[in-house]
Amino acid sequence: MRLQRRKSDKFACWAFLTPTLIFLAVTALFPLLYSVYLSFFRLKLNMPNQTPTFVGLNNYIKMFSDTMLHTSTVNTLIFAFVSVALEVVLGLMIAMVICSDSMWSRVATSIFMIPMIMAPVAIGTLWRMMMDASTGVLNYFLSFAGVEKIQWLADPFMAKVSVLLVNVWQLTPWVTVICAAGLKALPQDCIQAALVDGATPRQIFWKIVLPLIKPVLVIVVMMRFTDAFKVFDTIYTMTNGGPGTATEMLPNFIYKQGLKYYDAGYAAALAIVFVLTMAFITLFFLKLRKKEEENVW
Repeated sequence: MRLQRRKSDKFACWAFLTPTLIFLAVTALFPLLYSVYLSFFRLKLNMPNQTPTFVGLNNYIKMFSDTMLHTSTVNTLIFAFVSVALEVVLGLMIAMVICSDSMWSRVATSIFMIPMIMAPVAIGTLWRMMMDASTGVLNYFLSFAGVEKIQWLADPFMAKVSVLLVNVWQLTPWVTVICAAGLKALPQDCIQAALVDGATPRQIFWKIVLPLIKPVLVIVVMMRFTDAFKVFDTIYTMTNGGPGTATEMLPNFIYKQGLKYYDAGYAAALAIVFVLTMAFITLFFLKLRKKEEENVW
């Protein structure tokens, strides 16, 4: 009887999972496998009725000599490291301030979530207008303080700073919400015991709170780091990689290879390497999280 029930439960599980698996196979697995196949061919999308030419590993070898790829990789790494660092530090600080069940804390959390729920394209368009050197509202308010017009999106360095600040503004609330949930889940008896023993707030943070919340921070950093590598919408609408190549990121570079220069084979090879890199980074963070959990317990 028990064996029949297990078989029935197993059949029910697969029956419910099958539609999802079919959907994922059609929308994710098949395009991925086709991209792997296409990465070994040379195919120009702007040449109709062209027969794909097998080139082996040439598309992958081309990456080593592509200076634009190297530039976009460096830009993406700098953007990811700096933005994630700022978001985690600011998010944890804000989370410690609003980590309570009071009314003002709930109101502040709701306000903080507004940038997070906005569409990235809308955010990019909004900030592009606000940062316009001639008609932007930022330069308008800065003029009252005697500050000359800042070329937010026309100067290469300021363009990097601008897209970085917009990303931090948009996603720090997400980090704040996750960190606040982690802080509320901490065992209060440890903190109360430390207070009774005369520990200072700084000692409590560094010796108790931070070690206990490290597994949560690892997941936050993992998700934000991989997401920072995939940033596209906001930067595309703000600068489209400009001025020059100052804000050219890997997703924007891959997009241009496939849909601007119509090099489908090279774009597919870039996408495959990008996906594999993100997979290895995710595995690294998952192992790090497991290690931190073992240290905590």
